[in-house]
Amino acid sequence: MKLNEILGTEFPIIQGGMANIATGEFAAACSNAGALGMIATGGWDADRLRREIRRARELTGRPFGVNLMLMNPCADEMARVIVEEGVRVVTTGAGNPGKYIPAWKEAGIKVLPVVAAAVLAKRLERYGIDAVIAEGTESGGHVGEMTTMALVPQVIDAVDVPVVAAGGIASGRQMAAALALGACGVQVGTCLLASRECPIHENYKQAVLKAKDSDTVVTGRSVGGPVRCLKNRMTREYLTLEKRGSTLEELETVTLGGLRRAVFDGDMDTGSVMAGQVAGMLHEIRPLRQIFEELCGQGRAVLAETGREWGAEA
Repeated sequence: MKLNEILGTEFPIIQGGMANIATGEFAAACSNAGALGMIATGGWDADRLRREIRRARELTGRPFGVNLMLMNPCADEMARVIVEEGVRVVTTGAGNPGKYIPAWKEAGIKVLPVVAAAVLAKRLERYGIDAVIAEGTESGGHVGEMTTMALVPQVIDAVDVPVVAAGGIASGRQMAAALALGACGVQVGTCLLASRECPIHENYKQAVLKAKDSDTVVTGRSVGGPVRCLKNRMTREYLTLEKRGSTLEELETVTLGGLRRAVFDGDMDTGSVMAGQVAGMLHEIRPLRQIFEELCGQGRAVLAETGREWGAEA
């Protein structure tokens, strides 16, 4: 089954949950453009989440969802807000959402956890999840170690639920590759940073457009919290401290408030400019609708050249 059939969307595309970026307004814009818009929760409390859900509902009559960052200290309360506000789709990141899934399923919510390894996908399948998002290390923000090309087929082989591919997808060619691997659809994030509707600072957008293929780096591996960002003064300082064996507390002094500085202030030197490896493929600012149409249009064309049908089983 295609992802759009599972979610009730026009395109088999989920907008990634990007902290401080994926507001209710941006999620609604993505949904109105044909994908599944997602409200991110990183750095928020439950009251803010409730406001953003209601804002999205004001702006779209199409399906949208919430991405629950499990590391958030307010995760328990947010999980309840998701039920109380009648959210229809939930994705999760940075952990195991098992304790929340029974209540979500009882409320009729579709649950699609993000995983970086097949073993977690198999464990979560026991909870009755509707699909799983296999995200490779090419993605921006918090990452795992396996590449999308290696991860997706192994997750598909490990579970019986549909699998969504994520990480390193910014073109129809990459979307076609994900579908050829057996994915039912894709989740994208970095390519949406270069959209007109994306609420990040103009400096952030221009930094993404100027990025080359090798301009991202992963920080935080030494403390078990790897994050992919564009290279800048902050990442250089952070990596230097990591090599010295600095403590988590010392490292956090470099990154504290960094994402907000990048997103809202346009600080490209000391901000955390989160982006995936596909940033080097982005060269212009375009409307969301155009991005989604090109992903699917080019994806169909590529699959047709190989003799495969759009959405066909692997």
